Amino acid sequence: MTETRITFDIQPDPPARLDKALARDVPQEAELSRSRLVRLLETGAVRVNGAVVTAAKHKVAAGDRIALTVPAPEDSHMVGEDIPLAVVYEDAELIVIDKPPGMVVHPAPGSPSGTLVNALIHHCGDSLSGVGGERRPGIVHRIDKDTSGLLVAAKTDRAHHGLATQFEAHSVERHYRALCYGVPDANDPRLRGIRGTSFEPGNVLRIQTELARHKHDRQKQAVVWSGGRHAVTRVRIVAEMGRPPVAALVDCWLETGRTHQIRVHLAHAGHGLIGDPVYGGRRRLPMAAVGEAGAEAARRFPRQALHAATLGFEHPVTGDTLRFEAPLPQDMAGLMRNLGGRG
Repeated sequence: MTETRITFDIQPDPPARLDKALARDVPQEAELSRSRLVRLLETGAVRVNGAVVTAAKHKVAAGDRIALTVPAPEDSHMVGEDIPLAVVYEDAELIVIDKPPGMVVHPAPGSPSGTLVNALIHHCGDSLSGVGGERRPGIVHRIDKDTSGLLVAAKTDRAHHGLATQFEAHSVERHYRALCYGVPDANDPRLRGIRGTSFEPGNVLRIQTELARHKHDRQKQAVVWSGGRHAVTRVRIVAEMGRPPVAALVDCWLETGRTHQIRVHLAHAGHGLIGDPVYGGRRRLPMAAVGEAGAEAARRFPRQALHAATLGFEHPVTGDTLRFEAPLPQDMAGLMRNLGGRG
């Protein structure tokens, strides 16, 4: 594929700055985000009335003729791999995947291959029109390696920009299902004494703290009360398990999206996730309440019992409202059955 030349005129009442005028008036079919336009400016790929301009603050006027020279997307340094994917939705702009547990989202020094990105590069092929000038999927949010569930990735620059804007504004609907120790019920007086926790109508537990890196373990997050990032999680009981109840399937939704947020917040409230090796502690479910098989299944569960079950957002190009749901994966559903619950 060769470079593309795009020409258009600045429309009436333009912003004073060239970069903002370009973002407003560039043809939609060009699929160029604001950040991509800025990079084109910096590399001398923008001409105004025939003259190369590299300054984002350059003043423009209505009727100015713009010519953009857009290089063909470069092949990513990351390679595609033929890894099966559970595709929930796909169009020319984006793709929604139900990620299995155990899959890393993005290549990193410890996981250079076998990731969701490697799988998407292979699956999408030539339908990746380029994100940031590189033929790769645009990852706008991540879920932990051992968390399963829904994740959206962009296939074009404009979709990447539109999705990123929604995630930054916290306007994306995200609900998670989790299996936790204990039952976070409003009737539990212990919960009402924990700093940062409160209850809202409908027996909804609200957890509000700040989160920051743990002082002694940089791989962990910790609740702090100053100097961290604002974080709010809401939790609602879906099902109780055990006689008496000693575990619960809960619905968690995010007002903010911080690293490990649900795992840290539920642990802070005394309801760590079953199987969580980092924040779950050494709790065990009593055999008297869930039986020997249930107690053993919980003890051996190999990951945090957390699943990204619902994902809703506005399509970044069409404006349509999209909402997807993914059922519990087999391992979590099996654990619930062992614990005597259904969800």
